[in-house]
Amino acid sequence: MEIMKQSSATSSRFKKICVFCGSSPGKNPSYQLAAVHLANQLIERKIDLVYGGGSIGLMGLVSQAVYNGGRHVLGVIPKTLMPKEITGETIGEVKAVSGMHQRKAEMARQADAFIALPGGYGTLEELLEVITWAQLGIHEKPVGLLNVDGYYNSLLSFIDKAVDEGFVTPAARNIIVSAPTAQELMAKLEDYVPKHYEMPKLSWEMEQHIGFGTAKSEISR
Repeated sequence: MEIMKQSSATSSRFKKICVFCGSSPGKNPSYQLAAVHLANQLIERKIDLVYGGGSIGLMGLVSQAVYNGGRHVLGVIPKTLMPKEITGETIGEVKAVSGMHQRKAEMARQADAFIALPGGYGTLEELLEVITWAQLGIHEKPVGLLNVDGYYNSLLSFIDKAVDEGFVTPAARNIIVSAPTAQELMAKLEDYVPKHYEMPKLSWEMEQHIGFGTAKSEISR
């Protein structure tokens, strides 16, 4: 898939966006096309990419497209996953970390916003964790869901059910910004205004579990 040429650059409030996505391309070609369209949006808006470091599936597609478009690409990957998720030459800058918690914390620290493309368990886990961090007040960075061909409709319905049943507040539901196309999603993220939640005091054990500790202030920047 080739990168579409853009006639003019669009300014953005973001310098770097973290993209969560699958290490598989998925069965529907629209998922791959959406990854390229998202890459085009980042290139057009002069936004660099932070991602999970893999060179296969949607991860490889979006990272290669952004890199080919002249933007900086930072891949953050646990050392144990490098043989599984990296094939051939690495793309852009690759930062190896010791584990999954460090990976997520470093991606969050580096990025100004988050976007989830279609993916599996890993993508969902990364997405829900940054949503939870926003709810706790650890960061106020926008969280976007690229709902390609309704891929995430069931997840959004589940969250709406959680709101109806009193497990998620209506205000916290607004943390998630979703759209069916990359262009529409980027426009919504640019306009996003964070809500302020009453943040509970995090215990030392919780901070260590999330992998933040004293680095929490850096991630919220």
